[in-house]
Amino acid sequence: MEFKSVNRMKEQVRLALPDSKIAKVFENCFGNTIEKTITVSDKKTAFVITGDIPAMWLRDSSCQLRPYLFLCRDDEELSGLIEKVIWRQFDFIAKDPYANAFNDGDTGMGHQDDITDMKPFIWERKYEIDSLCFPIQLSYLFWKNSGRTAHFTEEWKKSAEIIMNVFHTEQYHMSRSDYSFERKNCRASDTLPENGKGNPVKEGIGLVWSGFRPSDDACRYGYLIPSNMFLCVVMEELAEISTDVIHDQKLADRAQAFSAEVRAAIERYAVVEEGGKRFYAYEVDGLGNYLIMDDANLPSLLSTPYFGYAAQENERYHNTAEIILSERNPYYYSGKCLKGIGSPHTPKGYVWDIGIAMEGLICSTKEEKERILRILVENDGGTGLMHESINCDNDRDYTREWFSWANAVFTELVMSYLGMELKK
Repeated sequence: MEFKSVNRMKEQVRLALPDSKIAKVFENCFGNTIEKTITVSDKKTAFVITGDIPAMWLRDSSCQLRPYLFLCRDDEELSGLIEKVIWRQFDFIAKDPYANAFNDGDTGMGHQDDITDMKPFIWERKYEIDSLCFPIQLSYLFWKNSGRTAHFTEEWKKSAEIIMNVFHTEQYHMSRSDYSFERKNCRASDTLPENGKGNPVKEGIGLVWSGFRPSDDACRYGYLIPSNMFLCVVMEELAEISTDVIHDQKLADRAQAFSAEVRAAIERYAVVEEGGKRFYAYEVDGLGNYLIMDDANLPSLLSTPYFGYAAQENERYHNTAEIILSERNPYYYSGKCLKGIGSPHTPKGYVWDIGIAMEGLICSTKEEKERILRILVENDGGTGLMHESINCDNDRDYTREWFSWANAVFTELVMSYLGMELKK
């Protein structure tokens, strides 16, 4: 699948960065998703694989398409393709809002033996807050950057209401939710304890429970703070869509009030203090337990200003960043080649390209962005592409040679370096 606007962007970067490996890797990464991961399923929808896994994640597919939003206003064909992906996402949500990854049809592929309400069209049914937030944000950014509103159909609105209903239910997960998940003969992070319900949390405190993190790893404590932060931002975006496009003030008011409720709960229950500094925990349970860490997968604590929950100058965020970009974060690694945030999802000592690129996206100077871009391209393992994670002592040792999400975040960093920012 080839688009003139994509080729023009490659040429624009090539001219802006002559004789630079950054431009060469950008060309590879920017072409990769649009050329190799998207299939038009029918006249109305399109399907996006993650790369080396032949399934469509709601989160990944949203992030994979984000860099192409820069081109949508002047490219009708590309806009039409993204519209098809959004329709597919919201169709999946209508069928099962608790699933995170899907098959292209009733193929029965994926984790069909998991103990949950599996269906043949579902690849995996790990309930994650972010999986429901990303499609709303993609819809919002697509509108803002293309001017198109045809994707906001009645079906879209119904799925958005389903998402809100799920979130309200999961504020009372232990007593009101039917969702549970168990996987047999797996590592502990791939299943939920307590007969699939997860560890106990205090209900009704305003936070929304999540079974799994954006890494697809199980939460230790059920209130995942980066995802609750992201939810606040996305509910505000839904309120704007509801007011300006759908013209449903009741939905707008509901979304705005929900955002405010969750934000107040975050500031009450997720702020901890150590050494005289107040900062955000990664997970809490409302019962007094909390987890200090960060994971490179998005949304992360590091990405808080990128998604718009708090400014980089915010004192609590500044203190949080200090901690998670240090050895106080058990998943921060430093080696001969790289230093940065990894994930319990990958081996110890492996740093994620997404996390390094996010450091570049939130920094304020062009010089720092360039420094980070050079680190990324100099540690590509000789492939000309980004990866899931890389051994911080040896860039030839990495996980997932084809990981489209990492390619997308890298390309967005290049565009940010060149002064391009999405309209919001």
